[in-house]
Amino acid sequence: MMTPADILKINVNEHTEKKQNLTYLSWAWAWAEALKMDANANFEVKTFKHDLYTDLPYMHINGTAMVWVTVTLFGTPRTCMLPVMDHRNKAIPSPDAFQVNTAIMRCMTKALSLHGLGLYIYAGEDLPEGEEPEEKPVAKTKPPAKQAPQKSEEDLQLFTDSIIEYTNTCSTVDGLNSYWKANQKQLDDLKVQSPERYAQVIKRFSELKKQFTEKAE
Repeated sequence: MMTPADILKINVNEHTEKKQNLTYLSWAWAWAEALKMDANANFEVKTFKHDLYTDLPYMHINGTAMVWVTVTLFGTPRTCMLPVMDHRNKAIPSPDAFQVNTAIMRCMTKALSLHGLGLYIYAGEDLPEGEEPEEKPVAKTKPPAKQAPQKSEEDLQLFTDSIIEYTNTCSTVDGLNSYWKANQKQLDDLKVQSPERYAQVIKRFSELKKQFTEKAE
């Protein structure tokens, strides 16, 4: 059985897309991964009483709507809530059925992230309500390079192991190069903070590039 630490290692970069500077993970791919991990995986959409005869898959909140989805992996349920939002991540007044369905699938994907799958892509969504990332003025002179936060030895080793492990998903030099570029910033940090581990990663990529090149000839 996979542990949360195992799930957190899964690289989802090739299954995301950008919209309005936000990153979205494909719900279809995410659910397929959940079923690979646990054949008994399931998700449940919470319904709310609308009238005597009707339940709705969302909660009314001041003219807008909130959906609730619980994903169960390995017998552990985790619940996520998500407003029905437009492309700007603003709550939609009186959403239609399509918008509600879209929100439900996005919420299911975020509930999966609570189990660890793709959790890192939501790191930019932890700003308090009403706050926006600070827009810095364009500097006339080049600012000094920022030092990356120093990671623990455990985190550095976890990242190194994860990078090396997931090179097994690459089958061509182009795929290997794309994988490197997708993790360029973290690899640059690793080079500074742990040259020995960085050398291990370089060795693995070099071996695979040689292998793929020889196979193609």
